[in-house]
Amino acid sequence: MDDVEASLVLRLPQREVYESLFEFTRYDRYSDHLEEARVRGEGVGSRFALTFSWWRLTYTLRGRVTEVEPPERIEWSVTKDVDARGHWAIEPAPEEAPADCETATRARLYAEFDRSSVRSGALDTVAPTGWVLSKVMPLVEPEAERAARRAVADLEGEPRSVDVEVHSRPDTI
Repeated sequence: MDDVEASLVLRLPQREVYESLFEFTRYDRYSDHLEEARVRGEGVGSRFALTFSWWRLTYTLRGRVTEVEPPERIEWSVTKDVDARGHWAIEPAPEEAPADCETATRARLYAEFDRSSVRSGALDTVAPTGWVLSKVMPLVEPEAERAARRAVADLEGEPRSVDVEVHSRPDTI
């Protein structure tokens, strides 16, 4: 299994960060490659669909929320085409709040996935899956940083520079 873990500090209370992350339909505001984000249901068992597009490829990642611990954790798994799962951990981080801010929260995204589990045909419509993954994976970190900047501006009300800390990376990048 490959895994990746990245985190970002937001100048917001933990509950507010949790609620924002649980609102999947906001995500398409933040990424150049996420065309649409849909969710059906609420809480554990809710299903989400994230439609990404890049080059001539469009793919809808389908998943479901598997467990929640408000306001600290949202666990999820992918339900189609690839063996993947992960969680958002939302932790108070008062020591990371700047002097002009009352509070801060660290949002940590952890995801693990098995590249070999990508179902045949899921991405092969334009090019072989291996080729597509070799081109897309180097774009993940810069896109995550761009999405984080946009999310911070949306959630905090104004843009600022952000540091996305990548704690681990897939073995095969």
